[in-house]
Amino acid sequence: AAEVAAFTNRVQQDLAARGANVAIVARMGRDPRSLPKGVTYTHVSYWVLSQIKTADGRTGTGYRVYNLYQDDKNGTRSHLVQDSPADFFAGAYHLDAGIIIPDARLQKKLLKVIASPTYPALHNPRYSVLANPNTPQFQNCTEHTLDVMMSALYGTRDKAQIKANVAAHFKPQVIPIGGLKRALAPAASAALTTADHGAVVATATFGSIARFMQSNKLAAKVYRLTPDGAYRF
Repeated sequence: AAEVAAFTNRVQQDLAARGANVAIVARMGRDPRSLPKGVTYTHVSYWVLSQIKTADGRTGTGYRVYNLYQDDKNGTRSHLVQDSPADFFAGAYHLDAGIIIPDARLQKKLLKVIASPTYPALHNPRYSVLANPNTPQFQNCTEHTLDVMMSALYGTRDKAQIKANVAAHFKPQVIPIGGLKRALAPAASAALTTADHGAVVATATFGSIARFMQSNKLAAKVYRLTPDGAYRF
């Protein structure tokens, strides 16, 4: 708990020092050796600089974390949760954060969407670990993050238009999965369905969002933060 608290404070201080009013932060929830090639982080969220109340009743400035979480009891459903940075890292496999700080223009647009009814309206509670970001059938945390970003970029809450923009401009991460594994995956967990994919399975990841933002000059900074220091992603 002490290590988590210290790292959490370091991430918040780093974001604040860089002037981030909103950032995309990812955590490593599983051993990266068990993840598909090209995938490092398992959960992505928006961190928003906010007025917060401490346990002793004082108010101050800190980050609130806007998450989409898979339900504990029903893995095929999800819900939106606001929690603290410490909660965010409490279940991490390693204390390792992937961070994207959007450029100032996009930060303003994102803050407007996150504070509006559009943010929850873009949530699809039908959860899939490997959700196809080009279709509305399922959603995971990274796809919701992407949908909110597309809403901010194009000034729309129309889901069909958002999906059209994703399909036109975003390149998801291809997930190599053999035919047998693909056929058996739903038997292991219904949340591993690939029913919304064609021949190729591809999903939104922290890395694919980072590449999209960098290629379109939407990111002020993309980096990795560990207890040992900050590194280029």
